[in-house]
Amino acid sequence: MPRFFVRMFLFLTIAVLHPVTAQNTTTSPVHQPAYGPELQGYDYPYPVHQFEFSSQKQTMHMAYMDVKPKSFNGQVIVLMHGKNFCSATWKASIDVLEDAGYRVIAIDQIGFCKSTKPQLYQYTFQQLARNTHALLESLSIQKPTLVAHSTGGMIAIRYALMYPASTNQLVLVNPIGLEDWKAKGVPSISVDQWYERELQTNADKIRQYEQNTYYAATWSDSYEPWVQMLAGMYRGPGKDLVAWNSALLYDMIYTQPVYYEFEHIAVPTLLLIGDKDNTAIGKDLAPPSVQAQLGHYPALAKQAVARIPGAKLVEFPDLGHAPQVQNPATFHTALLKGLVASPSADTK
Repeated sequence: MPRFFVRMFLFLTIAVLHPVTAQNTTTSPVHQPAYGPELQGYDYPYPVHQFEFSSQKQTMHMAYMDVKPKSFNGQVIVLMHGKNFCSATWKASIDVLEDAGYRVIAIDQIGFCKSTKPQLYQYTFQQLARNTHALLESLSIQKPTLVAHSTGGMIAIRYALMYPASTNQLVLVNPIGLEDWKAKGVPSISVDQWYERELQTNADKIRQYEQNTYYAATWSDSYEPWVQMLAGMYRGPGKDLVAWNSALLYDMIYTQPVYYEFEHIAVPTLLLIGDKDNTAIGKDLAPPSVQAQLGHYPALAKQAVARIPGAKLVEFPDLGHAPQVQNPATFHTALLKGLVASPSADTK
């Protein structure tokens, strides 16, 4: 009996001293699925189409959802996911935009989710932008609005720089790349080192990172499906290929800044920023003095808006890196209000 009380005392002490850890615990058992390297076994909320094309002497396919409203307003929105998300994560946004009359294209980039994960590929933001443009051309979509989150923001910025005449508006949702981590002192590691790090990915690590970065140190069971979506690929038979592509993508993100070209963006731009975001690629690799200078999104967003001609900024003071997931109602109100109509809208 005394041992019982000792154990109970230790448990209560840990729960009090470590409330964030206690907050990680879900109220019901978590299903731990295993998926294929292209998310085989995971169902998307809408039918998945495949755009087949040739790139770098390889036949590839990009998965996408094409959701058409009952009453089309002539505007097309392209949703671009972040590094740890997929197009399926945009489900709530797709529904809101569809109800408002928008046709919505939600894409999985090469190397992510239900799209091809090549063993060999020269990943560049230019290449991913070209792939995206080719997909949209195949659908005869001429001038969409790009709504892009996190890493998707870097791809969208490159797209707008390459195809300004084919871009109606940029909407950047907590984009990474608002600073140059390398120039600020984040040390370089090799692709092989990124790969070894990615092989260690599991649900607990994903959850802890997302809680601290995406959701402002809070957690809800509604976030868990996105953890399991990503972790499932690392439990499946294609874990090595998933980790390898992730390593190549991290190297691209670290070595190919878009930060120095903000002044050249020539399309209407809206930044939707959760101020409690602290994302910075390779932050954990840097010494404490460098870490302290990274990921200050309120300041970074204001600096970016000052440099992007005509850009506008909407801030969410209490939200983190994924405001569209953390508080969908607040996010979607700001999104719908900030969308710019295309002068060449096709209502057919």
